[in-house]
Amino acid sequence: MAATKDAISGDPLVSAHFEIVVGKLTGYFTECSGLGSESEVIDHKIMATGAKETIVRKVPGRLKWGDVTMKRGITANMDMWDWRKQVEQGKVDEARLDGSILMYDQNLNLVAQWDFVKGWPSKISGPSLKSDDNSIGVEEVTLVHEGIKRVK
Repeated sequence: MAATKDAISGDPLVSAHFEIVVGKLTGYFTECSGLGSESEVIDHKIMATGAKETIVRKVPGRLKWGDVTMKRGITANMDMWDWRKQVEQGKVDEARLDGSILMYDQNLNLVAQWDFVKGWPSKISGPSLKSDDNSIGVEEVTLVHEGIKRVK
């Protein structure tokens, strides 16, 4: 695979802002993790003809995707909580939605995009509340899905 000009001389992308777009839901996040895939590794042992040793070849097994975890400052917007409520009420088929996670630079230009299939919120949590703390309350949502790919 040939290297592109950006891979050699371009600046790395700065992950300043993330947005999730799922159906009519949309929200900006300041932290996002779990964007990727992984293959299980299977050791395949081979006894070569005339060899005194076993050769171990590593081959790819099942493909799996990690959970996507996103964090943001809590707001009055209830979209994510309402989406999670569908799962709590057993309406998982209705909650499974295709969507995108968009990454913007400091000037709010779209610089990267990941599309996921049949995602739903497996966990949502509100901020830790302390009367002697004046920091911003952070809510967190964990999405599970059936596949994710980077398209931009």
